[in-house]
Amino acid sequence: MNSTTAYEQRRSQIEHYFDRTAADAWARLTSNEPVGRIRATVRAGRDTMRETLLSWLPQDLRGKRVLDAGCGTGALALQAALRGAEVVAIDLSPTLVKLAAERMAAEHPTLPGSVEFMSGDMLSPDLGHFDHVVCMDSLIHYDSDQIAEALAGLAQRTRGSMAFTFAPRTPLLALMHSAGRLFPRSDRSPSLSPVAHADLLQRMQNHPELQGWQGARMQRVASGFYTSQAWEWTRS
Repeated sequence: MNSTTAYEQRRSQIEHYFDRTAADAWARLTSNEPVGRIRATVRAGRDTMRETLLSWLPQDLRGKRVLDAGCGTGALALQAALRGAEVVAIDLSPTLVKLAAERMAAEHPTLPGSVEFMSGDMLSPDLGHFDHVVCMDSLIHYDSDQIAEALAGLAQRTRGSMAFTFAPRTPLLALMHSAGRLFPRSDRSPSLSPVAHADLLQRMQNHPELQGWQGARMQRVASGFYTSQAWEWTRS
């Protein structure tokens, strides 16, 4: 099976989970509603990760086009638009995209920038070119080769930076991943694909479409059952 076919099969599983199995759970997780202890650690971790990725973007994004790849319920897209960005926010789940648009319209009817919400494949060339791309936890279910291939495609349409997260291969994450299988199915996401940093770096450095790009800032966020590693790549 080639990397494109594997990506498409994995994408289908993820779409089914977020749009059907767990849409209500993710709507609660990304709201201000009370949640259980485990979900509270995930919420805190995601909040910290989002702030990390936003801190790597310019404070002034006026006139800049930003792709929020895997936007979920739109929290990162909103913050980028508040800085003046023209944001394309895309997610596999039409349910979550609809919720994101409704929340934004209710809470921020006017913005310095703009957000165009859509459901579909974040790698589609039809989305056009961008100054900055952010993939927050939208690649954590893919292996090193698939991640490198996805970013290589995005790199051809990105002028400035790409910031993404991956699931770091650590003993603790493996243990939590195994424990997660004990949860009710409705609480489980598609399995993560823990990635070794050295392996991902090698694949990205060797990819012909990523020549001229280099790794920059990196930050790991660990909060209870949430562990994710952010990595910024910029044009050299």
